[in-house]
Amino acid sequence: MGRVTGIGGVFFKVEDPGRTRDWYREHLGLHTDEYGTSFEWLEADGGSEKGFTQWSPFQQRSDYFRGEFMINYRVEDLDSLLDSLRAKGVEILDEVQAYEYGRFVHIVDGDGVAVELWEPNNSTYDDMIGEGRTKSTYR
Repeated sequence: MGRVTGIGGVFFKVEDPGRTRDWYREHLGLHTDEYGTSFEWLEADGGSEKGFTQWSPFQQRSDYFRGEFMINYRVEDLDSLLDSLRAKGVEILDEVQAYEYGRFVHIVDGDGVAVELWEPNNSTYDDMIGEGRTKSTYR
C-alpha cells in the first residue's frame, strides 16, 4: 500500500521571494537559487540513496497553492495511495502530473488544507538540481 515516507518540500508565500532567498543564503548559509534550495539527505538505516526536501518561497500572489503555505509529502506507490484515499472519501484536487523528476497530485487533508503528494524520481532530481542544494553534514 502507498504511504508517506517523509517531507518533500515546504512552500510558503512572502512579499519578495528573492529577498527571502538572499537573507537565508547570507545569514543561514542556504545554497539558494531561483527555486529556493533542496536539502540533500541519505535514506534511513545507513542507506546510500539520496533524498531531497525542497524549500521554496513563493510570491504572495501565487496561485500554485491556496493559503500561506503548503507541505509536500514524499510518498511511495502514489497510485495505490490514491486508490485508498478515494475509497475513504478524501478530496483529490487534480489529476496526477508526471515529470522526469516525479509524479505529483494535490489533496485536501482532514482540516481542509491542500497538501501535495510527490512520488519522487531521486536520481533524475539529483541530476536536475546540480549544485543547487544545501547538504547535510551529518547522517
